Amino acid sequence: MIKLNVHEAKTHLSRYLARLKKGQTILLCRRNTPVAEIRPLPSMPEKPRPIGLAKEKFHVPPSFFEPLPKEIINDFRGGAA
Repeated sequence: MIKLNVHEAKTHLSRYLARLKKGQTILLCRRNTPVAEIRPLPSMPEKPRPIGLAKEKFHVPPSFFEPLPKEIINDFRGGAA
């Protein structure tokens, strides 16, 4: 884990972003007191997810297609009648 004060992070941001990309974590400090932790995001998959991974594992019940009760519809409209 890299421990940085804000001034150092602002001065050399691109250098530390490169280290984040390699998987390191930054502990951002203000006057040596930790205020935030910066972690790299997980890498995005190169291929899109295939369709149908949950086939035969999920069933939409018939009640899903029934109209909503008026109270719920009114809630979506901000409570107006």
